[in-house]
Amino acid sequence: MAIQAGMLDRTITIQRSTETFNDLNEPVLAWPDFITVRAMRRDVSDSERFAAGQIGSSLMSRFTIRSSADSRTITPKDRIVHEGSIWNIHGVKEVNEGRRRFLEITAVRSND
Repeated sequence: MAIQAGMLDRTITIQRSTETFNDLNEPVLAWPDFITVRAMRRDVSDSERFAAGQIGSSLMSRFTIRSSADSRTITPKDRIVHEGSIWNIHGVKEVNEGRRRFLEITAVRSND
């Protein structure tokens, strides 16, 4: 399936963590916006987990975005904000749609 511009029908924001220090010189983690891009989202799987008497669920999705100098620096240390939810990035790879045209980001969000 060839990816076309109209298929990038979602907006996602990539946030990159930065560490600053408070007045007591304690580290404070912040998540400022890095880039906002158009994306195609495909849900891959959902799961439920039962641990220590707690029930939880998650959703794994793949976001396809255009490749750019900025987007090629995305790593699992970053995260996605999409439709009000935080998605933890598990992997980033180049898509076989021509050299350096698109990237696929696999991410998971908690449904809890």
